[in-house]
Amino acid sequence: MDFDDLVKQVEGRAVGNDDFFSIDGFTGRFTFLNDAHTGDVVIRHWINGTGVEMAFNKNIACLITQTPKDGAIETAERLSFPLIITDKIELANALALSHAIDNYSPKSTNVVITGTNGKSTTSHLIYHILNNAGYHVLTNTDSESEFNTLIDPMVAKLISDEARENGKLDYLVIEVSEVQGWLGKLMKNHAALMSEAIKPKVGVITNIAMDHIGLVNSIDEVFDEIKAVPEAIGDGTCILNHDDELVMKLDAKNPFYTSLSKLNEDSSVYIDGEFITYQKRAILNLDELPFTGNHFVQNILSAIGACIALGLSLDEIAGGVKSYKALNRRFAKLNDEPIIYDDFAHNPDGIKATIAETIKLLPQNQKLHVACAIRGSRGIEINELNAQALADAMDDSIELSLSSSNDVVNDLNFVEDEEREVFFDVLNANNIEYTHYNNLKDCLREVYQKADKKDIILLIGAQGMDPAESLLKDII
Repeated sequence: MDFDDLVKQVEGRAVGNDDFFSIDGFTGRFTFLNDAHTGDVVIRHWINGTGVEMAFNKNIACLITQTPKDGAIETAERLSFPLIITDKIELANALALSHAIDNYSPKSTNVVITGTNGKSTTSHLIYHILNNAGYHVLTNTDSESEFNTLIDPMVAKLISDEARENGKLDYLVIEVSEVQGWLGKLMKNHAALMSEAIKPKVGVITNIAMDHIGLVNSIDEVFDEIKAVPEAIGDGTCILNHDDELVMKLDAKNPFYTSLSKLNEDSSVYIDGEFITYQKRAILNLDELPFTGNHFVQNILSAIGACIALGLSLDEIAGGVKSYKALNRRFAKLNDEPIIYDDFAHNPDGIKATIAETIKLLPQNQKLHVACAIRGSRGIEINELNAQALADAMDDSIELSLSSSNDVVNDLNFVEDEEREVFFDVLNANNIEYTHYNNLKDCLREVYQKADKKDIILLIGAQGMDPAESLLKDII
């Protein structure tokens, strides 16, 4: 790839220089500024003059940014350093992903997973099944959710580093956000753009529901973002959740269905009585699954469907599912007496589904103590919807506690007054009793001390609940 090609593909303009800066040109590696070496290309949403000087001193090939500020352009011109400015940084990250696959993993079979809920569990389970079967696999799904965003060149870097260090990859399993944005602006067609860059043989669409309020404001907008994904998958197989009404409206060339109910389709995997079944053959007994709950079982079905489409044997798939250990905060069991479950339920569908499944496990005449972290710095809309989801899920067996988690969150996740107030307003309007704590540790301590040994404690929420497990170790 020469410099002019790069500028053209990211729909950018170059300042400072019209060629790569390093004497050997572009090495073929896209990465971050701190990690960059001679000949690499760095992609950053924003860059200032100091960053351009760092790139100059590192002798990298060039910088690509969407937002040059604080003397970035002037510094690039003074140093004759190539700075490419684009209005769509997502084009640069899609190019980085495609280039990394073409150059470092050209023979791998690739899987893409998108949807509102269940992406991480499904992705990680597919990764585990393939890895358990002896294949060299890379995934961008991790327990801290640090790598499963494609708004930076992280996945491109992971692919190039893994191939360099450990040889050719057999499979790439890439999680793609169904809706993505930056600074409150929607990156339109993000999921389709990234899926096309990955060139998947198999694509999974878990469900379509509301999240990312502000970037999108209606379920129709979410559908519009996802509907182009089957086209991007092209001749590959689309694993579709048959139980999701909106997913079933997608136009897929080669669909493969999953369902919690019996289906007559040959190209489907479903629940038949006590068994997960494919083409009338029982693959697994429900008792053999690593976790229960309909939303988790649906994720398992999606992963099984993907691996069937990849050509794995049913024995390999069953062995992978049975040996799977769940990601952190995916209905993870943290304690026995009382039982404490921790789940990354952070949007309305996730909240309602997780509470409903937990109630099924509650012994008769015992209480479910729900501790929910309010989402910080995400706006009033998502918190209003989350509070309503809590209100809808409540019954007499549930005692609700809320946390603003001031003691554990950074400024990017701090709960604003209006977010807290809308949460309270919705619960009050629905006559829901609750106790609010400013600090997560205080919330967890009080909930733990109030719970009977036969009760269940359920921890839900996003970043504000992430440190709960480590805090509970001291409390317990």
